Amino acid sequence: MYKRIMIKISGEALEDKENHLPYKTSFLERIETMVQEIRDLHTDVMIVVGGGNIFRGKIANSIGVDRATGDYMGMLATIMNAMALQSFFESKGLPTRVMSALPLNACCEPYIRRKALRHLEKGRVVIFAAGVGSPYFTTDTCTALRAKEMMADCIFMGKNGVEGVYTADPKKDPKATLIDKITYHEMLTRGLQVMDNTAVGLLEDTDIQIRVFNMADPHNAVLLLKGEKIGTLITR
Repeated sequence: MYKRIMIKISGEALEDKENHLPYKTSFLERIETMVQEIRDLHTDVMIVVGGGNIFRGKIANSIGVDRATGDYMGMLATIMNAMALQSFFESKGLPTRVMSALPLNACCEPYIRRKALRHLEKGRVVIFAAGVGSPYFTTDTCTALRAKEMMADCIFMGKNGVEGVYTADPKKDPKATLIDKITYHEMLTRGLQVMDNTAVGLLEDTDIQIRVFNMADPHNAVLLLKGEKIGTLITR
C-alpha cells in the first residue's frame, strides 16, 4: 500500500520505567520486528525518535536552563536514542544509518538529503536524529519535514495501549470514541493533539497520510501495509 514510510517513535516509549532505565529491551525487540516485517514487503523505512526517556523540557526549566539550551540538550538525547536503535537493529542484521541535523561526525553522519535518499535506495533503514537542528522545533516538525523531503507516502505513529485518535482522552473520558478517518484541517479545528500545529501545517497541503495505531502488536504495521483498516487515518 505504501512504498516509503516514516515511523515516529517517542523517547518515552523506549523507557523502562519499572527498572528506571532509558531502554526497555522488549520494546526494542518490538520495533525491530515491525521494521523487519515492513522491509520484507519491499517498503523503505525511515525513523524519527524523540529523546524524552533521557531529557525532557521540564527538566531544563526546573534547573534554570533556558529554552534554547534545553532544546539542544534534547537533540543530543535523540542522537543517543538513534544510536541505540541503530546498534540494536544491526545486531539483528538490519542495515541502518543514523543521520543527524547537528554535526557529530565521530558517531553519525550529517543529514544530507541526497545521501539519505541513496541509503534508502540501497535498502538501509535511515534514522533521523537531532530534530531539525534548531531550537523551538519539536521532533513532530522533524518528522513532517523529513517525510516531505524523503517523499514518504505515510507517517506511522504507533501508540502504546491506544488504538488510534479518539474524540477525547479515553483515559479521562469513558465516552471517548475512536475516530476512523479525519482530515488535517479537522484535526486542527477540533484541537486533537496528534502532532503539533507546525508539523500539521507542513503536511496539510501534501498527499502524505498519517496512520495512528496500537503498537502493542508489532504486526499491525504490516496489516496496514496490506490494506487493513486499523486505527485512525489522517489525510488531506
